[in-house]
Amino acid sequence: MIEYHDTEWGTPLFNDRKLFEFFLLDTFQAGLSWEIILRKRNNFKKAFANFNITKVAKFGRGEQNRLMGDSGIIRNRRKIESAISNAQGIIKIQKEHGSFAKYLWSFTKGEPMQHGYKKIGDIPTVSKEAAAMSKDMKTKGFRFVGPTTLYAFMQGVGITNDHLVSCFRHSKIKRGGYKIHP
Repeated sequence: MIEYHDTEWGTPLFNDRKLFEFFLLDTFQAGLSWEIILRKRNNFKKAFANFNITKVAKFGRGEQNRLMGDSGIIRNRRKIESAISNAQGIIKIQKEHGSFAKYLWSFTKGEPMQHGYKKIGDIPTVSKEAAAMSKDMKTKGFRFVGPTTLYAFMQGVGITNDHLVSCFRHSKIKRGGYKIHP
């Protein structure tokens, strides 16, 4: 968990495949601990075609049954089905917005939200941006995209900088000049 925090968590991502990886993992994490998901991350990578959005979007009943038998991942039929339908939704978003990244980052005007939290208890579990993203994604047919899940996703992919101000990563990300290019 420390290595993940120190090298990945909260770093702004703009690559659709990496965003899909975190999106898929966060939707499987709903109701579970992130530590469980991280321990199974490589298994998810193998099971879900190296997080290739196009390949996952084409998964059919055979792949769903294979995934239900894969003890290396979370074997929840609803989450497996949503991973596939969400990949299909991402392809539609890519066609409409040019990329999944552009769509996601549009909820924060293309830049990470910068917060100045001093203690963990100050960090919220939702935001108005996560609620707006959730509402919009649900209208597009996405599943397992409640505002709490999406806020955790936004934190993980750096759409919001929720590192504590005392954390070395906070200032590094704040001065990083991260912004999605139109």
